Amino acid sequence: MTTEFNGKIELDIRDSEPDWGPFAAPTAQPDAPNVLYLVWDDIGIATWDCFGGLVEMPAMRRIAERGVRLSQFHTTALCSPTRASLLTGRNATTVGMATIEEFTDGFPNCNGRIPFDTALLSEVLVENGYNTYCVGKWHLTPLEESNLAATKRHWPLGRGFERFYGFMGGETDQWYPDLVYDNHPVVPPATPEEGYHLSKDLADKTIEFIRDSKVIAPEKPWFSYVCPGAGHAPHHVFKEWADRYAGVFDMGYEAYRDIVLENQKRLGIVPPDTELSPINPYLDVKGPGGEDWPVQDTVRPWESLSDDEKRLFSRMAEVFAGFLSYTDAQIGRVLDYLEESGQLDNTIIVVISDNGASGEGGPNGSVNEVKFFNGYIDAVEESLKAFDEIGGTQTYNHYP
Repeated sequence: MTTEFNGKIELDIRDSEPDWGPFAAPTAQPDAPNVLYLVWDDIGIATWDCFGGLVEMPAMRRIAERGVRLSQFHTTALCSPTRASLLTGRNATTVGMATIEEFTDGFPNCNGRIPFDTALLSEVLVENGYNTYCVGKWHLTPLEESNLAATKRHWPLGRGFERFYGFMGGETDQWYPDLVYDNHPVVPPATPEEGYHLSKDLADKTIEFIRDSKVIAPEKPWFSYVCPGAGHAPHHVFKEWADRYAGVFDMGYEAYRDIVLENQKRLGIVPPDTELSPINPYLDVKGPGGEDWPVQDTVRPWESLSDDEKRLFSRMAEVFAGFLSYTDAQIGRVLDYLEESGQLDNTIIVVISDNGASGEGGPNGSVNEVKFFNGYIDAVEESLKAFDEIGGTQTYNHYP
């Protein structure tokens, strides 16, 4: 749209006056705060130590101790809807995101496309003088538009973000991720043998994006939307990080609930008279002909497990915990950078998980989560063969 020219044009240029107003970049208010959103994935409130869990998250604890912990916060219990609500401030069903992008149906509440008359926070802030960065998981573009031949209108750079580095879908391999840089795919900068892990890569890019702008415009604020793959499957992490939790979860998941509840009472996260709901019954369902039926989103009672099953399930939990602690350490590097560069005290930090723990591991856990998406339950005997590889490059694992 042509804007009105407010200068003056005369025959003699010496009598003319230019008008640069329409081209002036928007500027933020003086001392406007930076904004850092940290969106974790598939992590329940009973996981982190700052909420009474047994997984050590010193960076998250560092944030919690300087801020406010919310114990009644609402998510949509699904990835895409929570992220859509977080970025728009609206109910997910009013912005076409009633479910994840893979299950959209073409109806207004579930078409997988946030309308352009609904502003994302990135679109608001970039028009108010902020630099805007998206790092990590996106999951707000429909599958049919997540390729290079498709429109990029619903990619991060089409929705107010100036720079993007991450993955488009709901999950990716942490050792060999499907990476996108701005609007094109890229190869990871290193291999696992060279020390590569996606969580470290995303932290590096977060720091890089912020630093790139600060060396040019040190007073300009930024909005950084950082979404690590943790703790969504696959739970990939270096073995030494998983080994830190050796034996921690051997008591079983039912006893874990009791321990965390007492911790949460002590921390004031839940009222002192809170009682746990009963354990969900294990659904041993048979098919129409009496055959085994793959009931996947269910948990087997701990005391009903064999010693091998307990050992396997404990190891899967150790790997998951190590994955979270490693990713937390990478976010800690971002916090260290902000503190060392004098930006931390003027940065609003919001931490959230898009939903709680995932049931996609089925009753037996998994060393190949792709089976779940095809209706197959992992056999414990097969998973035990990969016991020493859980969390490594040869598995695509998930706890039960």
